Amino acid sequence: MPARVQLARLDLRGTTPSRARLRSELPRGGVDVDAVLHQVQPVVDDVRERGSAAALDLSEKFDGVRPPTVRVPRAQLDKALAELDSAVREALETSISRARTVHAAQRRTDVTTEVVPGGTVTERWVPVERVGLYVPGGNAVYPSSVVMNVVPAQQAGVGSLVVCSPPQARFDGLPHPTVLAAAAMLGVDEVWAVGGAQAVALLAFGGTDTADVDGSDDLAPVDMITGPGNIYVTAAKRLCRGVVGIDAEAGPTEIAVLADGTADPAHVAADLISQAEHDVMAASVLVTTSSALADAVDDAVNAQLTTTKHAERVATALSGRQSGIVLVDDIAQGLTVVDAYAAEHLEIQTEDARAVATRVRSAGAIFVGPWAPVSLGDYCAGSNHVLPTAGCARHSSGLSVQTFLRGIHVVDYSEQALEDVRHHVVALANAEDLPAHGEAVRLRFEPLTPRN
Repeated sequence: MPARVQLARLDLRGTTPSRARLRSELPRGGVDVDAVLHQVQPVVDDVRERGSAAALDLSEKFDGVRPPTVRVPRAQLDKALAELDSAVREALETSISRARTVHAAQRRTDVTTEVVPGGTVTERWVPVERVGLYVPGGNAVYPSSVVMNVVPAQQAGVGSLVVCSPPQARFDGLPHPTVLAAAAMLGVDEVWAVGGAQAVALLAFGGTDTADVDGSDDLAPVDMITGPGNIYVTAAKRLCRGVVGIDAEAGPTEIAVLADGTADPAHVAADLISQAEHDVMAASVLVTTSSALADAVDDAVNAQLTTTKHAERVATALSGRQSGIVLVDDIAQGLTVVDAYAAEHLEIQTEDARAVATRVRSAGAIFVGPWAPVSLGDYCAGSNHVLPTAGCARHSSGLSVQTFLRGIHVVDYSEQALEDVRHHVVALANAEDLPAHGEAVRLRFEPLTPRN
């Protein structure tokens, strides 16, 4: 049992902190991706040069296991699904069904705008052709991440999906069987037993497997990589960006709870603990108008730690500089604080929580009231749990169908429509000292004048 945990406190009452001050003083952990780039670059280079052989060598080095092949045989996916615990299967079926319901509504339709008679611009929404979906291993097993990555990609119409997850020594070099079962439930038949930076690199550059598995030894490169991972996965995504698209550079998970004196301290404490359970670098932050609630939450955290399975991990996360309690004068100031923090997950546990939630400007996902904890969103709300971290919710969204779609403008002008605007094109081309741009329009109506 860890020693008593006391969350650090920041008292903003009676002050009007600037946006800059809030960004610098609010609890924040994060990781320094730059610090490990020099370690990850050789991994990426090795996989680029040697393909699957390098990925398998690196799996043996880092994971302590060497799968016979990168690609998991279909028979193993079927076996994992057949042996899946019935309660877990039912829960995954519910999660998949609700996620499909929410994400199906996100699909965009093509829109054609008539700019002038004879001149139209159509915005077509075209799915990415092939996507690699990373599912981490480490401290926990994440079949839910399979659901959250695969469902929006499928709803977007992505043609080809591959799930990557680290090989596990205790499962003979295969990814965790629950991950395999989730992939099988979703109809994904291409799963690679590779993790870490080498997985990202292999997805980006492709290769040839060590043996023919289910009729193919081709490990085709992808066009985009999504999914969370550790600092080495994040660094590899940064290094491969440009070769492939990525969803985001995910940092440690985080929760912020905006609460007043009406909140139940046991609920708040449980939600802070549930997020801290992920990782020692996970961030749990309470923003409250009530010092009495803050004290009660401290007490409730310590009471619940006596029965929490991962108590040491949780205590480390809650005691870190990334976690704490922020005291504010009122809900208006609390909203200013949570908008500056821009949490991955934001809970509103206040009087009239729905109204307060509508005033939030920056959050990855918002959970309203006492009956919508973050853990609901992790599994069965229907929302997506792959969300922006480290304040990126100020400018970015979570994973959705839109992540996997590209907007392409299709320009269709008649001769008359071009004639009507050609003098404007020529004028702007000359203003930018790009006369050939204007000539490309003019010569369609007048012979090109030779220049001496």
